[in-house]
Amino acid sequence: MRVKNALLSASPFIATAVMLTVIQAPFSLSALAWVALVPFVLACLPDARPRRLALVTFVVSFFYWFGNIYWMRYVTIAGWISFCLYTALLWPILALSLRYCRRKKLPLFLAVPVLFIAVERLQGLFLGGFYWRFLGHSQYQNITLIQISDIFGAGGVSFLIGMVNGLLAELIIASGRRTHASNRKNLLKAAFVCAAVVAALIYGRWRISQAAQFIRPGPLVASVQSNVPQSIKQSWESSDAIFDDCLAKSRASSKLGAELVIWPETMVQAVLDPDVLKVLDPNSSHNIYDKILREHSRGNTFVLVGAYGGTPLIGDDSIVSLAARRNTAFLYQPDGQKSDKQYSKIHLVPFGEFIPFRKLPLISRIFEVFSPYDSDYSLDPGAEYTIFEMTSAQPPGRDYRFGIMICYEDAVPAIARRFALDGQGKKQIDWLVNISNDGWFVKFKDDSKSVLPSTELPQHAAICAFRAVENRLAVIRSVNTGISCLIDSLGRIKNGFVHGNLPEEAMARTGIEGFFIDYVPIDQRSTFFSKYGEWLDFCCVLCLVMLIIVGLSQRLLLRKRFGTRLSGRSNSKYARKR
Repeated sequence: MRVKNALLSASPFIATAVMLTVIQAPFSLSALAWVALVPFVLACLPDARPRRLALVTFVVSFFYWFGNIYWMRYVTIAGWISFCLYTALLWPILALSLRYCRRKKLPLFLAVPVLFIAVERLQGLFLGGFYWRFLGHSQYQNITLIQISDIFGAGGVSFLIGMVNGLLAELIIASGRRTHASNRKNLLKAAFVCAAVVAALIYGRWRISQAAQFIRPGPLVASVQSNVPQSIKQSWESSDAIFDDCLAKSRASSKLGAELVIWPETMVQAVLDPDVLKVLDPNSSHNIYDKILREHSRGNTFVLVGAYGGTPLIGDDSIVSLAARRNTAFLYQPDGQKSDKQYSKIHLVPFGEFIPFRKLPLISRIFEVFSPYDSDYSLDPGAEYTIFEMTSAQPPGRDYRFGIMICYEDAVPAIARRFALDGQGKKQIDWLVNISNDGWFVKFKDDSKSVLPSTELPQHAAICAFRAVENRLAVIRSVNTGISCLIDSLGRIKNGFVHGNLPEEAMARTGIEGFFIDYVPIDQRSTFFSKYGEWLDFCCVLCLVMLIIVGLSQRLLLRKRFGTRLSGRSNSKYARKR
């Protein structure tokens, strides 16, 4: 009976977990997002026992994350499990907060979106943020709806969906106690939510209709996609083969007219920082790669590559090491020279690129358990949002500016918006580039050529689409194992291209190699979000914190006044007597 009761109490939360799973790419059953939270809300009964409610939601949440970010285990099993345990704590907070709101009879069409968006924003709080599997991300194909992201960010789409879920839950709860007054209130609530949805759609159609007026074609840009297992790349034994493969695709792109060719993250397995190259042997592999890239770019092609940067340290034995190590992007110019500008990744990935709390040895040793490496591999973060420049040959003399996001930086809204505007609030770049190595998150078969793609690949591309809308900047992605694609400033992940050999359908470019060439569109519009950022998300977090403080304060006051523990049904009965 205990097992049966546990399953019954968990079933609404399981239903929500299943729907939240299938609404995201690659399943993309996005329509279910509009009802996915209803079972969760209905199960947070006002008289539910807090401990049981917290325990049930914690267990269901753990398995929800355990199954949906399974691709983390390819990097670190210990980190995968630990992260699931942390994120699982957020559902009990959400459930208990909803229980409190229902007891206080707060309007759910507002409480649900506020609380859910706050919980989304708190994902990975202590690890720099984990902007993954947001409710709004499920709507990446609903181009009209997601246009509100240029005001509210992706959280605005989540908020709108949360409002609909909260309204439906409220109507179901009210159906058992129909009165003239309650019917009138529910009608007003429904009218408000419907008006919000309609307003979002009207705004979306208006922004889309502006496209022809504000968007112009930019230069012909190529994206190279490699298909290298992380295990092979990590061994450094195939550095030459990886380089030669990317170089062949890059040369083919250049011959087809590409003015900018983009390589994926760290596919050049060398340190290309000029300060380091000066003190290395001219015949070292690092200098050889640099020389080949200079010769390749000489002519009419800019070549952007992902490699390593750093600060040289020369020891007493004249051996050169790195005092600082960085994940860096370098731009080679048509004059055969390397740009004096470079961008080093600012938002590093915990455990994948650095061990947290490195300055606290005792704690750092504990975190080393989660590391996928046997030694200290920690990189140093960059500090400057570098703007790269290029001059196009078609038409002659036109200058362009772009910024670069490396790896998961395209999932962090603050990174893209920092590139978008200058200090005076004016748009300072024409497009964004995302170079990434998603080879971490796929499983290669024994022959090291056939790939089993994970759900991380399409979800990563879908999330990146919101950065394009938020800042009205096209994004061109070059990703090892995929998905390399062009996303326009309306958030459309474009199928097809001018030249190339990758599949026509963008979302099918997983686990293969190739390249594509296309014109990058340039949007002249600036956005409210670029200027003010995630203001909606932070407001929701503030509301959640205030709700928790008020709830705990009232509970402590009742305990002090009556000297007894009030919870569950007894608490509810007391409230009715009052």
